[in-house]
Amino acid sequence: MRVLVQVVKSASVTINGELYSKIGKGYLLFVGLTEGDSEATLTKMADKIAKLRIFTDENGKINDNLEKAEGEVLSVSQFTLYASMKDGNRPSFTYCLHPDKARPLYERFNVLLEERLGKKIKTGVFQADMDIALVNDGPTTVMLDSEEIF
Repeated sequence: MRVLVQVVKSASVTINGELYSKIGKGYLLFVGLTEGDSEATLTKMADKIAKLRIFTDENGKINDNLEKAEGEVLSVSQFTLYASMKDGNRPSFTYCLHPDKARPLYERFNVLLEERLGKKIKTGVFQADMDIALVNDGPTTVMLDSEEIF
């Protein structure tokens, strides 16, 4: 599982020209899943994100978590996080989890994250063609890869 976490001043999802969801200050999460991801993977990743300290504190140091920053979360499925560019110039999606398997894992991850944060998170629409708008804060962007951190 890979989650690209962007600290944002604001972010939104628009589908077919209509605003679907939006947040103010918080995290924009791009969530990618691969073969072998499980409930344990989702749980560990939700725990990690809930405890991340990547907001700037009153002293200008990256030290605060989402709760202290009073931030929101927008979670968007992003299968291309597992695109491989090893051969050629066109991405291969061999390592991306098939949508039939990825959808329930993505939905479960969002539930687990809500439980840990104690608040509703906003989402995109799985497999939809979405326009994502964001104002990156910092910019602060971190990649969480379950293979590296667990």
